[in-house]
Amino acid sequence: MDAHKLSQRLIRVANYVPQGARLADIGSDHAYLPAYLALQKQISFAIAGEVVKGPYENARHEILQEGLQDLVEARLADGLAAINLDDEIDTITICGMGGPLIANILEKGKDKLVNHPLLILQPNVGSKDVRLWLQTNQYELISEEILAEDGHIYEILVARFVPQRQELSADELTFGPYLLKDKNDAFITKWQKEREKLQKIIAQLQAAPKDYSVRIQELEQEMTKITEVIGTDD
Repeated sequence: MDAHKLSQRLIRVANYVPQGARLADIGSDHAYLPAYLALQKQISFAIAGEVVKGPYENARHEILQEGLQDLVEARLADGLAAINLDDEIDTITICGMGGPLIANILEKGKDKLVNHPLLILQPNVGSKDVRLWLQTNQYELISEEILAEDGHIYEILVARFVPQRQELSADELTFGPYLLKDKNDAFITKWQKEREKLQKIIAQLQAAPKDYSVRIQELEQEMTKITEVIGTDD
């Protein structure tokens, strides 16, 4: 993968970035996504934010190598601290992290969201945490995708700020309102694996000397809900 050839998951993210966007890619690693978008003439400016020195240096190298230093700027900073309000960022991407971390980055950086940028978020686990944050902070989901790549399953959540908060049901928070309507192969695989994990945990708790009957009941309810959504394995 490089700035000319992205992974499938990042191509899908790139497809949601509006033409002419002023982008902040948080946790940018090698800056492949903003560099690709700059080469495609899809953005007018981008920040490649990184909190770790090594990936930040990788991003700087990639930007210089592609001659994009007038369009893409690497910044060493924690989360949305990479953004200055006068950057006039209108689109933020955060990819390849756990949902709780993405939600934490957004919460800590709320002062950088006053202009209500479009959010394109790609959690690899814990997407419910992201949906909860979006709902609480008046961001409405406008699209979702789920895909499998290299043995991992990724979700893409795209959200815009709205005057009234979107109220999602418990099932929509867990499974995703758009993903529930589609239930593609990646969705089924993800929740089959989740159900198997729950089954193993229940077996361990049942074998434990302590009484975990309340917890076992909760986990069994979660398993039942997954089966209601995806059906049995048969």
